[in-house]
Amino acid sequence: MSFIAGVGITNVDLLYQNMPRIPAAGEEVYTDRFSLQLGGGLPATLINLGRLGVPTRIATELGDDLFSGFAKAQFEENRVQPMNLYHGSDIPLNITSAIILKNDRSFITYGKSDMHPDDAAKEAFYQMATGAKLCLMSPGGFLDVYRKLKAEGTLLVLDMGWDDALSFEKYAAEFELADIYTPNRKEALKLTGCETPLEAAKALKKHFSRVVVKVDRDGCIGIDEQGAFFCKSEDAFKNVDSTGAGDAFLAGLCYGLYHDRPLRDCVAFGNITGGKAVTQVGALSAYVTEPELLALAAKLECTALD
Repeated sequence: MSFIAGVGITNVDLLYQNMPRIPAAGEEVYTDRFSLQLGGGLPATLINLGRLGVPTRIATELGDDLFSGFAKAQFEENRVQPMNLYHGSDIPLNITSAIILKNDRSFITYGKSDMHPDDAAKEAFYQMATGAKLCLMSPGGFLDVYRKLKAEGTLLVLDMGWDDALSFEKYAAEFELADIYTPNRKEALKLTGCETPLEAAKALKKHFSRVVVKVDRDGCIGIDEQGAFFCKSEDAFKNVDSTGAGDAFLAGLCYGLYHDRPLRDCVAFGNITGGKAVTQVGALSAYVTEPELLALAAKLECTALD
């Protein structure tokens, strides 16, 4: 049975909602709304895929602490098979306390930005991901594993966060390996030096056979063998919290790739899963089921671009 795999740090979010203000030093402020959730990033994408019925596997770092226990239970509940790469006594996850005000928010995070795998962790991830139809890439220490997976026929999808030093030179190895790269508007303009998202998409076509550029709330530009197109967002979704929107978009896109759908369908799926994710607070609070996704996608149209 084919599946989608990925490796990355697990994030746990403690969400303090309806906060009247941020407490000053020495103060305590109460709220009547709180939730504990898995946060954004690669794990969120895999959970959204699991909710859509796609078999998924994640290699991550989990400990013996209560947050790791919560994360493991969430993975399994959402049909994501976790494999632990951590052996130690500390808390290996990222834990974020989010203080959510009416029109703003503040964050305090414990953790680290990147994994630093040893050879044993790389081999463990490779063994877990062998046979995957798709693998989600992230910059870091697993490039050798991605190379082996690509040589064996796995499709590699690259999505990464903002970097002030984003360039083709800095991420040459990742771009060389990736079959599909999914930048947003800001990232695409930074990387290519172009002035418009469409110009950036066309510039990226020199490096990728299929191009995706997310245009924030408006929708997404794509380029396939038929040319450039634009797929607008689903109008019915109201933006409440943009946390996890990119992760959810990637899940919809990969759902389509997993099922061998044309890129235009994949982008439409991504617009729907990403759009639904912003309708509630938290990276994984709101999502569509597979029947809902297919029904909504049947109504979305992609428009050809010059």
